[in-house]
Amino acid sequence: MTDTLSPHALEQLAQQLEQHPDYRVLRRLVPRHTMNEAQPGQRLCKGVVLDTETTGLDATNDRVIELGMLVFEFDPATGVVYQVLNVFDELEDPGFAIPPATIAVHHITDDMVQGKRIDDAQVAALMKDVQVVIAHNAKFDRPFVEARWPLFQHLNWACSINDINWRDEGFGSAKLEYLVGTQGYFYEAHRAEADCWALLELLNQVLPQSQQTAMLALLETLNKPQEKIYALNSPFETKDMLKTRGYRWSPELRCWSCVVAGPQERQQELDWLKSRVYGQRSARVEIETQGGQVRYSSREGHKEVVTL
Repeated sequence: MTDTLSPHALEQLAQQLEQHPDYRVLRRLVPRHTMNEAQPGQRLCKGVVLDTETTGLDATNDRVIELGMLVFEFDPATGVVYQVLNVFDELEDPGFAIPPATIAVHHITDDMVQGKRIDDAQVAALMKDVQVVIAHNAKFDRPFVEARWPLFQHLNWACSINDINWRDEGFGSAKLEYLVGTQGYFYEAHRAEADCWALLELLNQVLPQSQQTAMLALLETLNKPQEKIYALNSPFETKDMLKTRGYRWSPELRCWSCVVAGPQERQQELDWLKSRVYGQRSARVEIETQGGQVRYSSREGHKEVVTL
């Protein structure tokens, strides 16, 4: 039936179906190179949405086999996304066979990458004057990208999973496919360029509770000074309390840690640790400053020890 209907007729049917409360319509996400029109003389900044496909989950031993990037302009005051300046997507031969389990996810085969190498000079040129690199799960992508292209160590990174409070905005998940679906779109996930287009579309959307763009919410988090507090030598019996409060256990450091933003949150957390975890006894905690050039990387920021 759809073969005999024009695109206009199909869209009319979709609109009729949308009006019924028992149905929800998803449209294929079509990449938009221009999302909004900028005014003459308007101050805009350059950002990059980035995604990788890899041979596995270990940034030390696995390799990037696909790098996708969209270089775009945005207004730093409003977070409104304007124009996509460059589209980049290339494959790379990792030098060993791609495991079948990862092929099942992204469908990139050994034949597709054989003999290919991502253009380093083009990657470097695209990063010129970029003020922020955004990835959906930057904690995964950044270590892989920095291992292959060290120039990314000197750029500010943001994470569209962690730097936007999706739960407070009323969303049940921070998974990209789910979030894009709530905006009425679907797309072919788990290929780098397609994921980038989906993320950029999402960043341009207005959030339902705060009524600001997702991009602005992300920028506000990026601009806050973030610190990680390590609760050194915390009593074993406080582990459940720490976990409930949002602390994470580090097997390497053998301690619990949390991330705070700004001096007020820092002091509140230190007061809570002293009263609830250390029982008002003198204790030492370690505080790591995490700027945008360190955040989500495998590198450490500046650390200091504070006595409570």
